[in-house]
Amino acid sequence: MNADAKAVREGRRHLGEIKGIEPAYYDVRGRLHQMPEETLAALLQAMGSAADTPEEVEREIGLEMEKDWLRLTDPVIVAPVSVLPEEIRFFMPIPDEMRDVDISSALQVRLAVEEEGGNQRLNVFEAEEIGFGEARELAGTLIQQAFIPFPTGLPLGRHRLFLTVSLGGNLHEAPIQVILVPDRIYGPPVLQGSGKRAGLMVALHGLRSQRNWGIGDFGDLKILIDWAEENLGVDVIGLLPLHALGNREPYNISPYYPSSRFYRNFVYLDVPRIEEVYSSPGIQEWLASAPVQERMEALRRSPWVEYEAVAALKAEALEKAFRVFWKRQCVPSGAGGPRRKAFETYLRREGDFLDRYATFCALEEHFRSRPAGPSVWQKWPPEFQDPASREVREFREKQGQRILFHQYLQWQIDEQLAETQATLRKRGAGLGLYLDLALGIDPCGADAWAYQDFLVPGIKAGAPPDDFAPQGQDWGFQPSRKDKNRADGYRLVAEELRRNLPPGGALRIDHVMKYFRLFWIPEGEKAGRGGYVRDNFEDLVRVLALESVRSRTLIIGEDLGTVPDEVREILQRLGVFSYRLFYFEKDDAGNFHNPQDYPEQALAAISTHDLPTLAGYWAMRDIEIRRDLGIITDPEQVREARLERIHDKRRIIDLLFRNGFIDQEAACRLQAQAEPEITPELHRGIIGFLVSTPSKLVVLNQEDLFLEPDQQNLPGTTTQYPNWKRKMGYSLEQLSADPRSRELAGRYREWIQRSGRGIPSK
Repeated sequence: MNADAKAVREGRRHLGEIKGIEPAYYDVRGRLHQMPEETLAALLQAMGSAADTPEEVEREIGLEMEKDWLRLTDPVIVAPVSVLPEEIRFFMPIPDEMRDVDISSALQVRLAVEEEGGNQRLNVFEAEEIGFGEARELAGTLIQQAFIPFPTGLPLGRHRLFLTVSLGGNLHEAPIQVILVPDRIYGPPVLQGSGKRAGLMVALHGLRSQRNWGIGDFGDLKILIDWAEENLGVDVIGLLPLHALGNREPYNISPYYPSSRFYRNFVYLDVPRIEEVYSSPGIQEWLASAPVQERMEALRRSPWVEYEAVAALKAEALEKAFRVFWKRQCVPSGAGGPRRKAFETYLRREGDFLDRYATFCALEEHFRSRPAGPSVWQKWPPEFQDPASREVREFREKQGQRILFHQYLQWQIDEQLAETQATLRKRGAGLGLYLDLALGIDPCGADAWAYQDFLVPGIKAGAPPDDFAPQGQDWGFQPSRKDKNRADGYRLVAEELRRNLPPGGALRIDHVMKYFRLFWIPEGEKAGRGGYVRDNFEDLVRVLALESVRSRTLIIGEDLGTVPDEVREILQRLGVFSYRLFYFEKDDAGNFHNPQDYPEQALAAISTHDLPTLAGYWAMRDIEIRRDLGIITDPEQVREARLERIHDKRRIIDLLFRNGFIDQEAACRLQAQAEPEITPELHRGIIGFLVSTPSKLVVLNQEDLFLEPDQQNLPGTTTQYPNWKRKMGYSLEQLSADPRSRELAGRYREWIQRSGRGIPSK
């Protein structure tokens, strides 16, 4: 290696460390992986740093070291309201004629303060209030560091400051966003002290009933709530992400690969409950017509959720509903009553975020309606790929009514979801809805179009190789730019949280480690050749705490996989609940943890949508499916996976017996089987084990409650497996009528009552 190559290599490593690129990481087995040199170069390039020669590397390092000195002040300050900063630092160029004189008498510094609540004041600083630090010569200009006192009396929230510095006839101005946050996230009263609660997790799309249109909706959810409160006594109803999707199969139906995380999927609307539907004779006649009823019945009978057909039918109905709304509330101008005012209030609250989302929806419709029209926004005419272009503005003006239609849909979703949470709280639930915020977005969706300058080009997010994905995982979406997010005051982060936090409920943050670091993979590379890049975690978790307290919502961080211990420690101090799965709670020797080993500040569950159900796990169905689909091709790997599963099942039997959840007779009978099968004793024992842990929350998937064999999603597949299309085994009508359903539900209810996790009697 010549001197230049060595200098570039060492310089890249130093530059990477400055920019948050980790040179190595440990996998789930504790093995150290060094980042390939080519990967480091690609990551730096994606961050906008050319580092191919010693001169480029030196220049980029210099820019990083001097960037604070080349701007007037930091654009954002994020701090706990309990420990306010003492000062605001700024940097001012010194005119050449003032290099050798005392500038304090000629310096004028003002700070305009606008609190979030609207209070305003102006601070003018006297010479003695201004402190001075070091000075540096940069590119022939002398830069002086100085300080002013941080404004006092600012409350929790987001505030705007405007700094003005005048010296020698030169005026320098800069805005500062100040975000003052609480020390911890919100802690629900029902979980304080010895308080514990239990819940039921469902895939809303999979709910079956004789009233829905082939997909579970908010009306079904209310029925499920009534049943769950009466038959289980749960405090929490958990849902998979409700994010807006393209609803085109098979690639645009995953709730974890949404078009937008800011807005939701209209297919979950309970259409008959919309005012414009139930109050319109014309729409009622259309709904009752034979062709429409036949379409609904066919969708209900289908063994799978037919997203495209359901979306088409609901869109047809919602178009009619919006026309009624338009006629009643918007024409002539100035007409309309409380309902129009409520809609206008919603539009003002949502602002530019909803405008951009609805504009994308209208544009996508426009281009897809053309013969052989472009299927993704990256193939639209270039002028329409820019949300801020003149052509997009003109489109919005011409298609205002169509854009209003998509805004109307989101308004109806917002109302129905709020009603659902209110129903739960009225029934005595201390938490109610437990929602889910996905990690990624569809690169061809609304958010990727609307906020493309916040995304890192040429990079995909993913995960390093592990036992479940030996080749690693490429999740297909771009990570966000931490520099852009910070400069913008983490506005997108906060607004995304606000739109997903159910007031008074709970929110699961998918892959919560994203606030700390994310695995970046250069485009064209295999996942195993990626590496971790750190984010501004101190700021991000503080923003999370602020929004949690504002909405009084508990935060649950999905902290599975390769998560450093210090990440869990920080989240625990902040009050974020851990996410613990029965399958994964083992010690280093592979033995399952006893119930008392589970943390108190956690949500405990058996499995997730991406893992085998309890019945599927016990029958080793997931191993068979992965073998049949060619995901596992080596017969020896299949044999080893089966043997490991059999060993785990035997360990679980011992665990349950050792802790008193099955008796000796049942344990001996089960251990005598060549491949132990799931039995009522095992099911009851595992539920009892989970409910008996110290964890404040226990949530059981409906698949595990009713012993359904198939999981919702098989990672790494699209067309090979019916991901996100599976319907619930029991219909809502059968839940109370079917003897086996009642018996299975009774097992959970019994343990909920014994453990004190149920909703207290009124």
